Amino acid sequence: MQLVGYEPSGRGSALLVSDGDAEIDARPLEAGDDLAYSLGERHCAGTIDESGAHVACDRPPAPYCEYHTSTWVCARCTGTCLKDEMDCYEDHAVYIAAFAPDTFKVGVTKRRRLETRLREQGADRGAHVHTVSNGRIARELEAEIAERLVDRVRTPAKVASLSATVDEAGWESVLAEFDVIDRYRFDYGLGLEARPVRETIASGTVVGVKGRLLVLETGGTAYAVDMRDLVGYDLEGGRPDRNLQSSLGSFGS
Repeated sequence: MQLVGYEPSGRGSALLVSDGDAEIDARPLEAGDDLAYSLGERHCAGTIDESGAHVACDRPPAPYCEYHTSTWVCARCTGTCLKDEMDCYEDHAVYIAAFAPDTFKVGVTKRRRLETRLREQGADRGAHVHTVSNGRIARELEAEIAERLVDRVRTPAKVASLSATVDEAGWESVLAEFDVIDRYRFDYGLGLEARPVRETIASGTVVGVKGRLLVLETGGTAYAVDMRDLVGYDLEGGRPDRNLQSSLGSFGS
């Protein structure tokens, strides 16, 4: 059984696994659930076709080989379309997202997906600041705002946000220059008092999911797992026997 994908918060929070055939099994990640998988060999996760079927691949590169690596050109767009023909004629939202304590990011998404997109990224706060008629205009605005705000947040910063709170004064200062259309505030129910230890594991009790970060508790320590780092691994039943780094707080329990 191979882990071939994942659903982040905002889209159901699940691990997607396949036994090598076309069927994909979504394993939900609910708080309190126990996972008991050890990680085996890692190889290309293949692809999921338009019908939702898994196409397996045994090539060594992971998580994807050269035949199954795809690039979403819209992510690189700054207003000049990189496709043969522009097709993003739909209302788009430009948003600002906050990641605790003080990382503020500009982004673009289809208007109808705004709240879902913020949850997929694991944002703590969100603000809808522009609505425009197509993706080209949205990307132009994003590129302009990205001259003073970041347009991507790397995993270490998102792990740091798991036990932090948003700098409210900094957040309000950032939003002061915009005519905010709507605001969002998210609680992922993690209740962490200390930053989790970053690990690549698939065993433990599920604390919760924030974006693509899965938080597991085992042996009195909370671990933050980037689910993207699990893609491609063969899963074997049973907990791993390797030693894991423990948080300092676990030694006093």
